[in-house]
Amino acid sequence: MPETVLEAHGVTAGYVPGLPILHDVSMGAQAGQITLIIGPNGAGKSTLIKAIAGLVPVGSGKITFESQDITGLATDQMSTRGISYVPQTDNIFRSLTIRQNLDLALRRAKSDAPARLAQLLEQFPALAAKQRDRAATLSGGQRQFLAIAMALATAPRLILMDEPSAGLSPKATQDVLEHARSLTEQGVAILLVEQNVNQALHLADHCFILAEGRNQIDGPAKDLLNDKVVGEIYLGGRRVQTT
Repeated sequence: MPETVLEAHGVTAGYVPGLPILHDVSMGAQAGQITLIIGPNGAGKSTLIKAIAGLVPVGSGKITFESQDITGLATDQMSTRGISYVPQTDNIFRSLTIRQNLDLALRRAKSDAPARLAQLLEQFPALAAKQRDRAATLSGGQRQFLAIAMALATAPRLILMDEPSAGLSPKATQDVLEHARSLTEQGVAILLVEQNVNQALHLADHCFILAEGRNQIDGPAKDLLNDKVVGEIYLGGRRVQTT
């Protein structure tokens, strides 16, 4: 059975003290698997991943990674624990070259930076071919690949990805999600917030659904693909009583 590496227990969190967006949310993510978070607009999906990443204050509850408490840990300390975060926007430095972006990310790498750079360029040949170009010249999909490559610089055991397909074409979306799937073959755990529900459910292992900032239902992704309750929650946004 896969090892649970990330757990959130009863997390209540929000941007303004006393005005929580998340209410008593619990979830877990396993090594070598994609754990998907979906829900209607305003459900608290991005707030949850930002709370885990240390960007949103946690009012109550606990977040652990590999049995260590990381609740409220500063975002810039996450890489030392084996966690990388890929935000939805502003996830690369557009004015710098691809190589410069990677070099910046590699400053936090524990392993030999030149060797790690060579591994990343081999893993992302499209970036290797354009490494002297400014990141602003990349297509949307290529920019996401660069953001993922930067996240991989520190050889993380968990990657938090917040809507990586936002603004991408269906083909680019599929490419990015399939690459995320390939990373799990190396034992990496991925927590994915995604708006392209159908594509993501086909590739994910487990799925948690939020609505109104609360847990609604969770289960194996393949079991939720044709679940009518999933469509009710995701499209309608209403809270559903489950047993």
